[in-house]
Amino acid sequence: MPKSVLVLYMSRGGHTARIARRVCESIVTAGGRADMMSLLEADKEGVDWSRYDIVALGAPVLYGTYDRSVFDFVTRYRSPLETKPNSFFNVSVVARTPQKATVEGNRYMQKFLQLSPWRPRHLKVVAGKVDYPSWPWHEQLMIQMIMKFTHGPTDRTAIIDYTDWDDVAAYGRELLGLWSGVPVCMPTTPGPRQTKQPSGTISST
Repeated sequence: MPKSVLVLYMSRGGHTARIARRVCESIVTAGGRADMMSLLEADKEGVDWSRYDIVALGAPVLYGTYDRSVFDFVTRYRSPLETKPNSFFNVSVVARTPQKATVEGNRYMQKFLQLSPWRPRHLKVVAGKVDYPSWPWHEQLMIQMIMKFTHGPTDRTAIIDYTDWDDVAAYGRELLGLWSGVPVCMPTTPGPRQTKQPSGTISST
């Protein structure tokens, strides 16, 4: 029977949602089943966790951290997340460079592992997108300043997609491998701080 994967995501500008969809498409192409659901929908409408064999969750890095809703979700649903093979992927523009595209070299992945009570079994770093025209002027200024420090694009008309879509598709296939026992990428940082459809379909709302 095809394995079923739930891809949860938080997306503000739509790029992480697009990545989640590509992951799902890859899973279906490889013979699995996949659904995608935003964290907001999952929290408000509920998730039938019993339908899924594997769960992945993705979130973008926003101004050096993650939206509070990401930590709220993984805290609230830590138990069902940890009962299945699972993975976390982050999306950041700094991952445009090879060194920062690795789990060990991406400080924002390390930050997630330090702050999250959920300990994912598998981790993935995905390069994001610069889209100055879609951002409000005050965010353009903030991001432009960050880009100056990280030697990124500062032209406020720039639209640059750094995402390696073939690598994203490969990640979808990796998720199916979590069930079959293929070796996974385990977190290597210290533990977190203590804090209190039918086969071959993709669905989302």
